[in-house]
Amino acid sequence: MISVIIVDDHPLYRQGMAMAVEEATDLAVVGQAQSVEEFDRLDGRADVVLLDLNLPGIEGAAGVSHVCATGQRVLVVSAAGSPEDVIDAIAAGAAGYLTKESGADEITLAIRTVAGGGSYVSPTLASYLLRADNRNNPGYTLTKREREVLALLASGESDSDIAASLYISTSTVHSHLDRIRDKTGARRRAELTSLAHRLGIAGGDPTAPQRGAHHR
Repeated sequence: MISVIIVDDHPLYRQGMAMAVEEATDLAVVGQAQSVEEFDRLDGRADVVLLDLNLPGIEGAAGVSHVCATGQRVLVVSAAGSPEDVIDAIAAGAAGYLTKESGADEITLAIRTVAGGGSYVSPTLASYLLRADNRNNPGYTLTKREREVLALLASGESDSDIAASLYISTSTVHSHLDRIRDKTGARRRAELTSLAHRLGIAGGDPTAPQRGAHHR
C-alpha cells in the first residue's frame, strides 16, 4: 500500500484529491494539511507528499525544499504551471510535477511512479525542463564568500546567523546579498533559495565549482 499525504489550502480540492487517491486500491491517504507548517505537525510519514505551491506561509520552491528535507518524496500538484514554477520546483527536489487540471488517472500514475523512485512530469509541462540547461548556465560568477552566504541563506539561516557563522558583520552579509541580487536578478529569499538549489550549493559544499558559470 502506497501512503500519501496531501498538502493544499483549498478544502474542496483537498477533499476531491483524497477521494481520487482512495479510489485506487493500492493507495491510501494517511494525512492532510493546509500548509507546510501544518504538515510539520503531522504524525507519521508517507511514501509521497502531494504538495501545492501556492500556500500560506512557506510556499513555492522553498516549500518543496522544506518538505524534501524531511526525507519524503514530493509530487507537486499546483495551479501554478509556468516554466519557472516547474524548473524551480524540480531544482528544489520535487520528484514530479502536475497541474491541477490533471485527471485522477494521471495523478495516481504519477504517485505510483514517484513512490517507486522515479520521476513524473506532466507531458504538457515536460518541455519546460529542456530550458533548465540554459538556466544552469547563467553567465555570471559568484565569489567564494557570496556562495557561502547563499548556501547558509538556503539552509534557513537569518542574516545575523550567517554573520555569526562566517565571522563577519551583518552589514557585510547585506552587502554580499545585494551583490548576489544584482548579479542574478533574484530578489526574494525564496528566489535566492531556489537559485542555491539550481547552482548545487544548497545543503552542500559552497566551495564546489559553480555549475555552468563562465569563469574568468
